Amino acid sequence: MPIHDDHFSLFDLPARFALDQAALEDAYKRVQSQVHPDRFASATAAERRVAMQWAARANEALQTLRSPVRRAAYLCEKNGVPIDAESNTAMPGSFLAHQMQWREELDDVCATPNGERLHALGEDVASVRAKTLEQLEAALDVAHDFRSAAGLVRRLMFIERFNDELSSRLAADATRAT
Repeated sequence: MPIHDDHFSLFDLPARFALDQAALEDAYKRVQSQVHPDRFASATAAERRVAMQWAARANEALQTLRSPVRRAAYLCEKNGVPIDAESNTAMPGSFLAHQMQWREELDDVCATPNGERLHALGEDVASVRAKTLEQLEAALDVAHDFRSAAGLVRRLMFIERFNDELSSRLAADATRAT
């Protein structure tokens, strides 16, 4: 297997945030078919070990490129702009206010269950997530503004965490309703 500098070149895909998921899956299958350890069952121990390493690398690359958050973070870091999510939690005041509003709404809905309000909150979060993804695409693929993109990645990380919590509450609400 030839040497590849990054996840995108491993799959022979352009290093862009906007990524055709079907092309990614096809490229992954192509790489896996070349390096899958089963193909090396009768090979030497060293060849089997190398095949396992390539298969693991392909799996890691797939997981990174499948996820919008991880793909955007990867692009930023690849271009010299670390996300620093643990140490840099600064967010615009308007975004923090929106987050607080979401949290209060979620707490209110959980205190007095209301499926309609919970779904409306989910739609609002989905809308903000979609807008953030559009902004990320513009920052990464058009403007090549990796500093702005890093801030958007941190914002998207907040949104994803909240969305996970909201999804859990929606699932619990659906279970209660049945």
